[in-house]
Amino acid sequence: MIRVLFVCLGNICRSPTAHGILLGRLEDEGLADKVDVDSAGTADWHIGKAPDPRSQQAALARGVDISDQQARQVTEEDFQTYDYILAMDRSNFSDLKVIHESVGGTVPKLFLRAFGRSFDEHEVPDPYYGGEAGFRHVVDLVEDACDGLIIDIRKRLG
Repeated sequence: MIRVLFVCLGNICRSPTAHGILLGRLEDEGLADKVDVDSAGTADWHIGKAPDPRSQQAALARGVDISDQQARQVTEEDFQTYDYILAMDRSNFSDLKVIHESVGGTVPKLFLRAFGRSFDEHEVPDPYYGGEAGFRHVVDLVEDACDGLIIDIRKRLG
């Protein structure tokens, strides 16, 4: 079993969107039984809460229901559990690197830089304080990078 963890700040916008999109893509690719997916935030503000309604709406517009997810905070144990720890932006990537330096385990990566293929962006921007277009853009970026991630997962699976 390959395990993937997406990480953003509060785990209510970007990382749950990536979580849901990857689950759907894995199902489409016949890989759902070989890959476990989760998401977390570096901050603890929204623990136990559902994804932002705007994230839910943007994902649902693409056929992905993320309403059943609940926010959680990343833990030190995650670095021993997950094969991929994927940060949505440089700030969260820096926070993850600090944890990694003290506990070892899986080396975190910047999600778009590692797996994005169609956009020149290297970070998934936080749409929280913006409008609906920002949430749709997050879905565009995440869909593209999830396709790249699936290619890498297939290589790991052999």
